[in-house]
Amino acid sequence: MALVTSISYASDPSPLQDFCVAINDPKSHVMVNGRFCKNPELVTADDFFTSGLNMPGNASNQFGVTGVSANINSLPGINTLGISLARIDYPPHALNSFHTNPRASEILVVLEGTLYVGFVTSTSAPNVKNRLFSKILHPGDAFVFPMGLIHFQLNVGKTKAVAFSAFGGQSPGLNIITNALFGSHPPINDDILAKAFQIDKKIVDYIQSQYQWDNY
Repeated sequence: MALVTSISYASDPSPLQDFCVAINDPKSHVMVNGRFCKNPELVTADDFFTSGLNMPGNASNQFGVTGVSANINSLPGINTLGISLARIDYPPHALNSFHTNPRASEILVVLEGTLYVGFVTSTSAPNVKNRLFSKILHPGDAFVFPMGLIHFQLNVGKTKAVAFSAFGGQSPGLNIITNALFGSHPPINDDILAKAFQIDKKIVDYIQSQYQWDNY
């Protein structure tokens, strides 16, 4: 029974109709995947359309990476379909730092440049070590990141790199490990972080000071 239940909830639930275009309308009486459904009679082609993926994103961070997403927030027709997409741009030496997508697996394909990518497995059994699976990717290469596992991408080329990521969920989520640990609100007690990383509290305080802004 537990096995069946775990499989049943491994991804977005299957839709019970052709589509459910998300709409912020509390008067709507149908709600699927946490979003209200637009009246099907009012749905248009624009509900299934978005643009801008041909250009780099505007939001930048201390790692140098920018992103543009086509997810439930920008493309309401995605609701209940279990898919989303993102364009990621990496200047030379830029890092998409250690993070997880808690609600979806990801497949990344490189269009331009050279990326070093990888993910780390969980310790799912006694005496099982965290394993690193990594690869150098060139244009046309693709790599899969399983749902929930820590992964990263680093531009190891001398020119910019561009990649597209497809997700098996309409809202894959993003949990950047360093931000979560050192930039949480309120902050995690530095005694806990110092003990966890086996470092001096002054080092923890310094690292925390580098995460006193919204990075993404």
